Amino acid sequence: MNEILLFHHGQGLTDGVLAFAETLRSAGHLVHTPDYYDGKVFATLDEGVAYRDEIGIPELANRAVAAAQSLPTDLVYAGFSLGTGPAQLLAQTRPGARGALLMSGCLPSAAFETPWPAGVQLAVHTTEHDPWVDLDMARGLVAEANGVLELYPGSAHLFADPTSVDHDAELAAGLEASVIAWLDVLARSRQAARA
Repeated sequence: MNEILLFHHGQGLTDGVLAFAETLRSAGHLVHTPDYYDGKVFATLDEGVAYRDEIGIPELANRAVAAAQSLPTDLVYAGFSLGTGPAQLLAQTRPGARGALLMSGCLPSAAFETPWPAGVQLAVHTTEHDPWVDLDMARGLVAEANGVLELYPGSAHLFADPTSVDHDAELAAGLEASVIAWLDVLARSRQAARA
């Protein structure tokens, strides 16, 4: 079992994000889903991004760090799109992280003024032509972290969220299966380290 802190995307803590968390719980993981939008959910990504800009990235980062404070340090930090920022921030800067699961987004490690930490596993999932993701930068991050890059066909952004106009059921099922397999490997390596 892994303990996961899952950050929502720019439309808020949608039913789709909650359903994804429930899928991970059904696979045996403990999942926390903080709402750093204070209950606001937006019908479109543009509306959500406008709200993000109103709050400001520094405040969202503060809220993300606060969400982690009461939790153990050996977490897997996960996020969709906007949520990959706080997930990556915590994975890179909060000691003890087990891994980072970044879906439909990521940043260069230099964005957090520190190289990718040794021993912290990384998986990045995105479509090949997602307009919100710099694929060359994602490849660079994955190479630095010796991580995994999972590419999906097309250009859909929030393809894993059934409440999004970008949803693609086939791609979402593939992502879920890949994520669960990756988490299982993490859990087994943790058990082996304790043996």
